Amino acid sequence: MTTTNTVATDTSVKLIDARGPRFGAVITTVVLAISLVTHSALLIALQLVVFAIGAFISPTKSPYSFLYKKFVKPRLSGDVPTEDVRPPQFAQLVGFLFAVTALGGSIAGSSAVFTVAVSFCLAAAFLNAAFDFCLGCQIYLLSKRLTHR
Repeated sequence: MTTTNTVATDTSVKLIDARGPRFGAVITTVVLAISLVTHSALLIALQLVVFAIGAFISPTKSPYSFLYKKFVKPRLSGDVPTEDVRPPQFAQLVGFLFAVTALGGSIAGSSAVFTVAVSFCLAAAFLNAAFDFCLGCQIYLLSKRLTHR
């Protein structure tokens, strides 16, 4: 669910193309699904790096964002829906934490921890990719409402 221009009056807030994170969620869904089926620690490690860039630098600096800007965005027309960068960045942090858990489970030899962590992450990515519902973004917005910030 994109929050189109809901924060446009606050000039300190960075707005991003709201379609970019959804494109990233599509790739993330594929990577996580393959990881889940193959129990690939390498794929989870690569996805962890993508999440880390999105969480700690910016979602607009991730490899998936680069692919979106280079190959998808030039082919799109019409108005560009925008959203505050902070909810997607928080969602990337949540994904990062699940990927760390999955990788830790894999290293420790716990197939169950790996499977559960990847499954939760996959479910959230799929919701965003298929239904434009960013679970991490909604958690971020709810936390802001609860803390009145």
